[in-house]
Amino acid sequence: MSFTGKYEMESENNYDKFMKRLGLPSDRIEKGRDLKTISEVQQDGQNFTWSQNYPGGPSITNNFTIGKECDMETVMGKKFKATVQMEGGKVVVNFPHYNYTAEIVDGKLVEISTVAGVSYERVSKRLA
Repeated sequence: MSFTGKYEMESENNYDKFMKRLGLPSDRIEKGRDLKTISEVQQDGQNFTWSQNYPGGPSITNNFTIGKECDMETVMGKKFKATVQMEGGKVVVNFPHYNYTAEIVDGKLVEISTVAGVSYERVSKRLA
């Protein structure tokens, strides 16, 4: 299934606990809670352009090819190198402080980030 599309966050689970585990200050956690994040994904075979727009906050875009090392950036502006994998239809990447997966389930973008046993799930509906 192709990831290509524009998605808007419709639900999230474990946001506060995950962000605290990452070490974010409480004011930053409060500011980010319940933002209707917009994700735009373009997939051309193994090549991806993945953008996330946080209303009133930053926008980031990462370009990557499955199985090849690339330069990436976190929402906090930290730059790092990673090799993105595709495992069972899921995009998988190890960010500096957490693991991330994304998959399409019933037409929705389901993203799960895990740090030290705490998982944060964000489900986004397809807009286009």
